[in-house]
Amino acid sequence: MSGKGTDSGGTTRPLVFRLHVSVPSLVREVLLERGWTEYDEQEQDNEDWNLYWRSYPFRMTDHRSIKPWQRLNHHPETIRITRKDYLARHLKRMKGIYGTTLYEFSPAAFIMPNDYVKFITEYTKERQIPGKKLSYWICKPVDRSRGRGILIFQDIKDFVYDCMVIVQKYISNPLLVSGYKWDLRLYVCVTSFCPLTIYIYEEGLVRFATEKFDLGSLDDVYAHLTNTSINKFGPSYGKDKDVIGSGCKWSFTRFRAYLRSRNIDDQRLWQKIHHIVTLTLLAITPSVPFTSNCFELFGFDILVDDKLKPWLLEVNHSPGLRLDCTIDLAVKRKLLHDVIDLLNYKEIDTLRRNKGAARRVSCFNRTQSLLTATQAEDSLDCLACGRERKPTAPSPSPSLLQFTKGASVFGRMGSAHPKKTLTSQLRERMNMPKKPLQSKPSAKNKLILRPSISLWEPLQSSLWFGSNGLCTHKPSIPLYFLSDSDKRPFPRVGNFVLIFPFNEAALEASRNGINVKGVIQEIHKLMSKELQPEQIKVH
Repeated sequence: MSGKGTDSGGTTRPLVFRLHVSVPSLVREVLLERGWTEYDEQEQDNEDWNLYWRSYPFRMTDHRSIKPWQRLNHHPETIRITRKDYLARHLKRMKGIYGTTLYEFSPAAFIMPNDYVKFITEYTKERQIPGKKLSYWICKPVDRSRGRGILIFQDIKDFVYDCMVIVQKYISNPLLVSGYKWDLRLYVCVTSFCPLTIYIYEEGLVRFATEKFDLGSLDDVYAHLTNTSINKFGPSYGKDKDVIGSGCKWSFTRFRAYLRSRNIDDQRLWQKIHHIVTLTLLAITPSVPFTSNCFELFGFDILVDDKLKPWLLEVNHSPGLRLDCTIDLAVKRKLLHDVIDLLNYKEIDTLRRNKGAARRVSCFNRTQSLLTATQAEDSLDCLACGRERKPTAPSPSPSLLQFTKGASVFGRMGSAHPKKTLTSQLRERMNMPKKPLQSKPSAKNKLILRPSISLWEPLQSSLWFGSNGLCTHKPSIPLYFLSDSDKRPFPRVGNFVLIFPFNEAALEASRNGINVKGVIQEIHKLMSKELQPEQIKVH
């Protein structure tokens, strides 16, 4: 929608954006183009914004206090795939559970210094095999970006590091374009982890090295690294390079046309990349705390080898939105417009009608909550890392859980014959005579109550269980990424195309907590169908 709406008095009210100081100026430019206004903390309440965009994660308290008209540009706990060592651990775990057939898209990795002995063992074993082609290795600091601190080596005597790093087998046979190495910067927007909803952007960036690929000069960063932040300072950046041209970037549109001109099946390649994106996000989906009204724009870096096998290099938490060239301007400006369209703002979001009532309910909930803010934060931290939280003595005051399905939060709170609620049942149990101690229940039978994500919204009394066994509540805030007509994710918004859920079975497997095994089975079926034409040609 446009950036404006009309309030009850007929006055036009624009949507309001709030930016952190580190956010690239392009985000502000695009929002102003759409008729939005910028949040002024001196003049406006802290609930008067519709979109809060920043370059680093939000606190869980920010997620819990979200209002129906607001969106945050990060999900919690996504560092599990955006930090290089965490990503390697999660993919290794998934490979151990579901096999290498699906999860062999990330190079073998060792996290230093913890895996030093394992790395030395692998390095030595390879050199003891007569005639074995020796591997090249790439060393990257786990928490740096833009190519900083990267080292490529073949002989261990050249391996030196002074911080936590990840060492991976270097892909020494990349598919080259006129002798130049390249990779893909793919934009992926996750509008929800519960239910899992993934959009992939059909346009994107192909990033080239600016010197020809040469394994004989491993220290030449302009030949081996594709980061624009490095190559824009290279001596050949502005030169008209064969096929590549000047600069170091193409759009996907130009690149796919190039592949087709070389009789390469670009559609098959893109299907493989879609699977990599989905399988990577599945690795963390069960452990991402449930939150309402947020989204995440990831930057997936994909390299393709000379056998047309795509490899995942890394996942970026806040992909660069600064403009280095005209290709950036064309791709990133439209990308941001499509992101805003994907957020599906409606006229009611510009009105922000129930703010005062919302504050009153929020205040009531805070004072009546069974969990203190500290306990809630601790609970979410424990859930995120898979630890069991030690039980604390419950407060005798009424709980958030006393709101029942269909009850009005603005109506009378008392009744001559109150309904049975979880809180009243809890009180009854507390006042009952103590029984002899029973044997301790097993961990899988324990009930873990998930705290409310938003203190504004009334919680429904119906409980549901995700595949991880956690008990939580269905949110009363409408899911913004679902269409009003059929309550399903939009199949396409601008250049964003829905890649998950990809069929009815995948939708059902992700509706009420992710059933990873069920989704994996559906991906297996899909990949088998995609391989059938290839198998027919072979036979």
